[in-house]
Amino acid sequence: MNIVRVQTRDGLICYGCEVGDEVFRLQGDLYGSFSEGAELLQPVRRLAPVVPSAIYAIGLNYREHAVEMKAKLPEYPVVFMKSTSSVLDPDCPIILPRHLHSDKVDYECELAVVIGRTCKNVAAENALDYVLGYTCANDVSARDWQKDYGGGQWVKGKSFDTFCPLGPVLVTADRIPNPQILPIRTILNGAIRQESYTGDMIFSVAELIAFLSGSTTLLPGTVILTGTPPGVGVAADPQCFLKPGDDVAIEISGIGTLRNPVVAEVS
Repeated sequence: MNIVRVQTRDGLICYGCEVGDEVFRLQGDLYGSFSEGAELLQPVRRLAPVVPSAIYAIGLNYREHAVEMKAKLPEYPVVFMKSTSSVLDPDCPIILPRHLHSDKVDYECELAVVIGRTCKNVAAENALDYVLGYTCANDVSARDWQKDYGGGQWVKGKSFDTFCPLGPVLVTADRIPNPQILPIRTILNGAIRQESYTGDMIFSVAELIAFLSGSTTLLPGTVILTGTPPGVGVAADPQCFLKPGDDVAIEISGIGTLRNPVVAEVS
């Protein structure tokens, strides 16, 4: 099932099931029992498919990305968090920071995992049972605030407003039984900048859920960004950072295309 979150003509925000070009209201509880309803919705705006309870992200989780960054392969997942206020809807603009200025804002295509029920201390072999579904994400990163001005922590450079686009749909886990075989890429202004597949992950989706849930409760609605493949702007020669007027699209086979324009913050 392809689940969307939309705003209708009367201002109602609700979940729906996308079937072709039509959207039917979702019946039931997104984190419980739900089904496709009979009511046809008339969306005027597509929103991020979930409202995260938390956002965990993983650094250096693609082998070839670690190579381009000249980094050792990690022994354990490299974990950081993004603010839930950084979530951005499809087609809405990524805003380049100008109050806390950055000229080094980068794109990162990522497979996002949405946890569907409370989990703690789960084994990797059972971890996918806790997945509600998958969507596209862009782990937008201000590299200067990540590396130079963040006090040794990545959170600030990863958590500016609009730095976590999600969408366009949430594909339920039954439609993607194996999340490690998905082609993934970033297209910037019509040119492919990143292109790989999720099988290059160092730690699989199941292993990440097992690690993150170790002695830690993951609540329903937790979003996990699973890392980015090679081709990021900071590793390019010459470096390639986002600028006003850019158009960045994240594509994952079986999920769709998440597209966002880029603008500068109005101070």
